[in-house]
Amino acid sequence: MIGGGITGAGVALDAASRGYSVALLEASDYAAGTSSRSSKMVHGGLRYLENFDVGLVREALLERQLMVELAPNLVYPTPFLVPTIGTDHRDRKIGIGLNAYDVLAGVATGRGDRPRREPRRQGRPAEAEGSWSPDRHRTIGPDEMVELVPMLAGREPESAYLFYDCQTDDVRLVLTVLGEAERFGTVCLNGARVTSVTEKNGRASGVEFTDVESGTTVLVEADNVVNATGVWADRIRPGEIQREEDVPKIKPSRGTHLLLSTDDLDMGSAACVVPAGEGRSIFALPWYGRTLVGTTDVDHDGGIDEVSPTGEDLGYLLGAVNEFAGTSLTDSDIVGAFAGVRPLISTGDPRKSVDISRRAELYETSSRMLTITGGKLTTWRRMAKQTVDRIVERSGRSARCQTAEIPLGMEIDPAELKAPDGVGEATLRQLAFRYGHTARKVIALAEQDPDLARPIVAGMPDLMAEVVFAVDNEQARSVADVLLRRTRLGITAASSLDSAEAVAGVAALMGGKLGWTQADLRRQRDLWVDVVAAEGLNPAGSTPR
Repeated sequence: MIGGGITGAGVALDAASRGYSVALLEASDYAAGTSSRSSKMVHGGLRYLENFDVGLVREALLERQLMVELAPNLVYPTPFLVPTIGTDHRDRKIGIGLNAYDVLAGVATGRGDRPRREPRRQGRPAEAEGSWSPDRHRTIGPDEMVELVPMLAGREPESAYLFYDCQTDDVRLVLTVLGEAERFGTVCLNGARVTSVTEKNGRASGVEFTDVESGTTVLVEADNVVNATGVWADRIRPGEIQREEDVPKIKPSRGTHLLLSTDDLDMGSAACVVPAGEGRSIFALPWYGRTLVGTTDVDHDGGIDEVSPTGEDLGYLLGAVNEFAGTSLTDSDIVGAFAGVRPLISTGDPRKSVDISRRAELYETSSRMLTITGGKLTTWRRMAKQTVDRIVERSGRSARCQTAEIPLGMEIDPAELKAPDGVGEATLRQLAFRYGHTARKVIALAEQDPDLARPIVAGMPDLMAEVVFAVDNEQARSVADVLLRRTRLGITAASSLDSAEAVAGVAALMGGKLGWTQADLRRQRDLWVDVVAAEGLNPAGSTPR
């Protein structure tokens, strides 16, 4: 299994749960690519209905419902508003689309008009107050709009469509799926860069990889080789490709997001669909105590290993938000930003990326290597099933997919967690959301060492204990691994973490666990500063590329 994003993690879990021996190799860090740079939504994709892609929306809505049930601490419902402000007129097409969304959601969940289920324990962020409900969309008035989204108070709100979709932390979802795959016997290794696919008698028989830290080359033999490297998928080729149709043609699309303080844009407990000109729209979402704004969807012609927001991207997002909210926000108000590229499948059509297929595609080379790419965060389980079904089919086995029944982590009520001295309720809620029942292990570290009960960044709920947990349990090997992926402080608090001095404490703690020398510590701190610059994490402190 090549690739440690959500698709690779899903294939590993699916295959391992069907009895296969699985090794997963990730060149960088788990979820380091597109899987950490999504819009953090588990959703049907309302706008895909504009292109009449009913099948894709229905499929995604089914997966959305499954994720709420399988990962209740990680996937939570969020009200979405489509507001009418001032003298604007409501777009009737949106109402028609929401009617279709309701119907498809009802078909997908099979619930119809059955009563709403009882709320489950709420181990979710503070903004996720309600339980999941697939109720039909409805129209709400100004009072309810302002109650949900305080920012709308000064905008002369008239009415809004209210519907529901779901949110998550995309990286924690990947790590949770990987954890379940390991429970079924998968061996996972990050920092393992695959350099070639080996063949025997014309068939893919394994891979060679280089351990990034040591430089050691290792051969892994396998009966099946799966390439799930997303936007890098067309770079993995076994020997001679007899037909170019055997491998995908990736058309990268850049998606940029920015984060704002809730003091500047208070979304309360709901998200808004924000008009962005020329019939387009973006989202403003409450996420980890910040307001997340995104996304762009533009053709990306640059490198894909390090992608940063462009000045044009940020200007587009800020312009839409300012017009919608009546604000005058600038780059200096951005507390963090990120960009990623989506692995869209090119069909040779010269149309823009918004028209290129979002569907997943499975390719099989003449050497029988399988490549799965395309798709979206929400449909990871179905992509994995498609891939492993093919492996099972060609081996003549009988092995049913079980991932629709495998819980992803174990939910815990934050009230069951005992806070160490100095740790508040907001931190307990976040730990319960992020780790589920495993939050107890993080808290145990903080109880053993009071220094680990301190926040990584003052005023933020993330604990130093999470740094130790990430190194000991989640293969974190760099400051970026901890700040960008094991926690999300690299984007939620980028303006506070843009110097070597700001991450000295994190680096020292990691160094003590990993045996870093003083030279290693300096290098790690400097590498973090390079990451901040290369990925444009802090537009307030630098000029976007």
